[in-house]
Amino acid sequence: MRKTLALMAFLAGFPAFPVYADDACFAPMADWQPRAAVLELAKAKGWTVRRIKIDDGCYKIEGRDAEGRPVEALVNPATLDVIGVEQGEDGED
Repeated sequence: MRKTLALMAFLAGFPAFPVYADDACFAPMADWQPRAAVLELAKAKGWTVRRIKIDDGCYKIEGRDAEGRPVEALVNPATLDVIGVEQGEDGED
């Protein structure tokens, strides 16, 4: 019986985890910075931008870093905080 209750308590909290991931980019559209500001942020970091798109409520920058390696970054649309960066190796794209 205790195992069942413990399992049910664990599973009750489990669906809440994915919600926290989306909170990082939740902002009303009225608070969003323009794409030009995102482009300036990328240039300041030394990135060459190939594409800026919206992904799960975040701006997603796709491009290359100063060394020519592929880079993808998620950016909060309201604050322009970089939430995560993924860099590839030379030859990847």
